[in-house]
Amino acid sequence: MAFDLVVKNGLVILPGGEKNVDIGVTDGKIAAIGTDIDAGDARVVDAAGLIVSPGMIDAHVHISEPGGSIRDHWEGYDTGTRASAKGGVTSFIEMPLNQIPATVDAESIQKKFDAGEDKLSVDVYSYGGLVPFNLNGGIQELDDNGVVAYKAFVATAGDRTIEGDFMNVDDYSLYEGMRQIAKTGKLLSIHAENGPITDKLGQLAQERGETSLAAYVDSRPVFTEVEPIQKIILFARETGCRVHIVHVACEEGIDLIHQAASEGVDITCETCTHYLYFYKEELDDIGPVVKCSPPIREKSRLEGMWDRVFDGKVMFVTSDHSPCTPDLKDTDNAFEAWGGISGIQNNVDMLFDEAVQKRGMSLVQFSDIIATNVAERFALEGKGRIEVGYDADFVLIKGDSPYTVEKEELEYRNKISPYIGREIGAQVAGTILRGEEIYSLENGVSDVKIGKFYK
Repeated sequence: MAFDLVVKNGLVILPGGEKNVDIGVTDGKIAAIGTDIDAGDARVVDAAGLIVSPGMIDAHVHISEPGGSIRDHWEGYDTGTRASAKGGVTSFIEMPLNQIPATVDAESIQKKFDAGEDKLSVDVYSYGGLVPFNLNGGIQELDDNGVVAYKAFVATAGDRTIEGDFMNVDDYSLYEGMRQIAKTGKLLSIHAENGPITDKLGQLAQERGETSLAAYVDSRPVFTEVEPIQKIILFARETGCRVHIVHVACEEGIDLIHQAASEGVDITCETCTHYLYFYKEELDDIGPVVKCSPPIREKSRLEGMWDRVFDGKVMFVTSDHSPCTPDLKDTDNAFEAWGGISGIQNNVDMLFDEAVQKRGMSLVQFSDIIATNVAERFALEGKGRIEVGYDADFVLIKGDSPYTVEKEELEYRNKISPYIGREIGAQVAGTILRGEEIYSLENGVSDVKIGKFYK
C-alpha cells in the first residue's frame, strides 16, 4: 500500500490503549496502523520519544469575526486558528457569539462562513444560537445550514446597544427553543448562571466599593450555577431536548448533572482548563486577564473538580477561548473588565502536564477528554480517534519538557493570557491535520490554510 505520510516510532494512543506503532496516511485518512510500516516514497514524521494523540477538538471557542466594525480587533479566524494549530487543536466548535451579527439564522451564518474563507489553519464546526428573536424559523435555518449544536445563555449576555449582538433567553424562549431543537436531534449547550441574582449581587458589591477579583467571585456564588442547572434538567425532561452544560466550575453542578444522567436525562457537561489550574486566592495577583464566568473558585475545590474529571462525570475539557482587546482588561475594577480567557494555545500542554504527568491520568482517558468524547457527543464523523478510516488529525506531545509561556510566542491577535510566565511541563511538538503538518517546534505554524468549515 502506498502512503502520503507515515508517522513512525511514536507511542500512539489507540482506543484500546497506547502502543508503539506506525501510522500510514493516504488522502488525509488513516489507512494503516502497525509495526514497521514501509514508508516507501511517503513523507515520514519521526515521533520517537513523543506521544501521538488524536488532535484536540476544542468544543468551546469564540472567534469574533465578523466584528461588525465594533469587534474587528478582537480574535479573527487567521490568528485564532494559528493559535489552535500551535496548541495541538486540530478542530474546534465555534460559539455563535462574539461575532456581529451573532450566528442566529441563515443570513448570519453565511456571513460567518464568508468571513473565515481561506483563513482557517484548522477545521471548524459551528454552533447556532438560541435567542428570543430566532424562534420563528431561525433555529430551523441553522439546522439546514449545518450547525452541529445550539447555544443559549440563561446568564445575562450580549450588549443591547449593539444591533445583531447575542442575547440571553427568558424562561419561555428557553422552553420553546428546546422544543424546537429537540426536533432536530441536536444538542443544546447552555451557560448556566442565574443572571438576575448575579447581576444584582455584582451591582451591590460595586456600590460598596468592591473592585477585586475575589469580590467578583463572591458575587457569583455556587448556588447561582446549581439553580439554573436544576431548571434545565426539568425543561429537558419536559421537552426531550438533549442538553450539555458548558464550563461547569463547581463540584455541586457536576454531581447534579451526573445524577440526572443516571436517571435517564440526556445531559452531559464540560469544564475548562482554567477551572482545573487557577484558584480564587491567586486571582488578584494575576489581574483581570484571568476573569471569566462562571468564576474561578477556591483552591480547596481544585482536587474535587479533578476527581470528577477522573471519575468520568465531566465528559470533556475545553478552553472557552474568549479573547478581547487589551484595553478591556486594563482596569483596576474587576467588575468592569471583560470576562473571558485566552487559552486555546495552552490547553493540550497544560492538561497533559496537570492530568497525566502530575496526577497519573491514563493516556486513553486523556485522549478521550480532549478529542474522542467530543466527537462522539457532537457526532463529528471521522474525528477524534486514531483508527483506520478516521481523519489523520494528530497532536505530537513531548512529555517531561518544561518551558515557560512567553507573550511573544502566542499566536493570538492580542497577546494576552493568564498563562504568560507559567511553566508547563510538556510541549506540543507537532500538529497534523488530515495528514498535513500545520505546526512543529522546528518549523512553527504553517502559512498554508487547509482548514475548512464543516456543515
